[in-house]
Amino acid sequence: MPLKSLLAAAALMTLAGPVMAAPEAHGVWLGQSNGAARTPPMGWNSWNAFRTEVDEAKVMGAAEALVDDGLAKLGYVYVNLDDGWWLKRRQPDGRMIIRTRIFPSAVTPDGATSFKPFTDRLHAMGLKAGLYSDVGRNACSQAYDLQSPNLPEGTAAERQVGLDGHVKQDVDLYFKDWGFDYLKVDACGLADFAPGSKLVTENGYIGLAPEIDRASLNRTDIARVEQRYAAVAAALKAANPDNDYVFSICDWGMADVRAWGKDVGSSWRTSSDITPNWSSMLHNYDSAAKRALYAGPGHWNDPDILYIGEGDFDVHHLTEARSHFTLWAMLSAPLLISYDLRQAPPELLNIWKNARLVAVDQDPAGNQAIVAYDSDDAQILVKTMADHHKVVALFNRTAAPVKVTLLASHLKLRADAPIHLTDLWSDAATDFTGETTIELMPHETRAFAAEGTRELADGVYLSEIPGAINVADDGVTTPELDPEIHRMIDPWAGSRSGGARPQYAGWGGAQADTTPYGQTLQIGGRSFESGIGVLGNSLLQVRNDGNYARFRATVGVDDSTGNRDHAVRFAVYADGKPVALTAPVKFGDKPVDISTDIAGHRVIELVATTDTAAHETPVVVTWGSARLQK
Repeated sequence: MPLKSLLAAAALMTLAGPVMAAPEAHGVWLGQSNGAARTPPMGWNSWNAFRTEVDEAKVMGAAEALVDDGLAKLGYVYVNLDDGWWLKRRQPDGRMIIRTRIFPSAVTPDGATSFKPFTDRLHAMGLKAGLYSDVGRNACSQAYDLQSPNLPEGTAAERQVGLDGHVKQDVDLYFKDWGFDYLKVDACGLADFAPGSKLVTENGYIGLAPEIDRASLNRTDIARVEQRYAAVAAALKAANPDNDYVFSICDWGMADVRAWGKDVGSSWRTSSDITPNWSSMLHNYDSAAKRALYAGPGHWNDPDILYIGEGDFDVHHLTEARSHFTLWAMLSAPLLISYDLRQAPPELLNIWKNARLVAVDQDPAGNQAIVAYDSDDAQILVKTMADHHKVVALFNRTAAPVKVTLLASHLKLRADAPIHLTDLWSDAATDFTGETTIELMPHETRAFAAEGTRELADGVYLSEIPGAINVADDGVTTPELDPEIHRMIDPWAGSRSGGARPQYAGWGGAQADTTPYGQTLQIGGRSFESGIGVLGNSLLQVRNDGNYARFRATVGVDDSTGNRDHAVRFAVYADGKPVALTAPVKFGDKPVDISTDIAGHRVIELVATTDTAAHETPVVVTWGSARLQK
């Protein structure tokens, strides 16, 4: 039977009950690439430094410090004004009015106000300007900063400063008229202003039925939330034909944004707001650390702005501050300082100005680090740079010293050849062959550039290049809460509940070098150190930018699968053309080798098709040792 006929037959597998639609190859890259964030945005944000007590002098002081202290030269160019800038929404035309008492340059003769002088000044300094809004009707400060002197004023309608009902009007104003380059869009307006609630009635707001339930994923309207943010994305694209903008989604990991954020925004918050506390940092870090396959050039996991300079990350806790910065760089996270830079001490500036780690964060390949060793005590993160060199971070999560053994295999380097390590903080150098053990002090993270002989001399494992992968469909049919994220005591509610529960959907998503549920990749008793773990009925796209000639993998149903009954077919497409297809394989079957020609093709698509019904446990599948080779 011809290959196309086999593929058609595979798509028609049926069983009693509704069958999940088989994913289809497209032949074109589906990954979102709108906006200017080809590397993670860097700059400064006002929130952690000043909350709503922000003003023009403070913001311009931060901007001047970025330039004068050499931070702008390293890439810290976005100056982002967070909540607190607005006075009201003028009626009846709906124009946003700036609080000129704190931003005097916004005064205009007609009273309309304008941020254009403010953004012009930033642009003249070689910087870019960012602004804040909310995707609902009201902003977060109107729920959580009720004593602020800078809350919106006026009637209930005038105090509706969010984008709801005004998306195009506001985006055009902020970008076309006022000249902003970056928009952060919060989501409190979709979560906290329920009609009849105490907040709404006591403050005279006009309620909006919640579309995000902070306590229940099932009661959150995921599709509607995504639709709202997609409308903002479309307005931003229309208002910026030069594509020079950044869209930061801030719904704090809710509404399954960790799955769809990559298709809508330049970045998306993967967690709640960070606080200057080690446990909070762990929580936010964990929310992004195992989502590498969902990030890449133009779309980034965002575990929140940096909190270096306060609390557990102040000048008296430089070990923790360096860990915080190192981890964000390894995650390819946005690097947004949020500190009063007018009085930043040298010890903190030296952290933000670590050019080697900034280069790790900004590497053009956009490969977020993979967790090569995982435990609650310590982790090893490995990042593959655009030149295929490695950066490795050894992270002590605990308050006690730990010894961590780094293996050549963690780095996907040969164990029989010397490996050279250069410390990215101290510049100290060391060499090892096979393995080396390094003692980490409490909360310490050691980061090294690693040079050695690659395991795969003529190619690259897919798990080394997550920035070149688009998870077009991860096979997840019912979003589940991720149980592996560190559960901190809630910074706002404390222990006034039955416990800190999992909060963010994403469990079961595609993973590099593990199954979707964190198990060792294994088919028919054969384990794989490298590969991609994903669910059945999935579609992964791979950019073949390296002009590789062959795709190879060993595939099958993973031994960890909860569904042992259903068969899976694996198919490979090259620019939409089917080039490989397996016979159906089930749990317990021997792994199947795939080797196919992809020379000259740019978009390689990996499809795993099964006949499971929507209500059934998904099948876990493994693309073992998946790789591109010359």
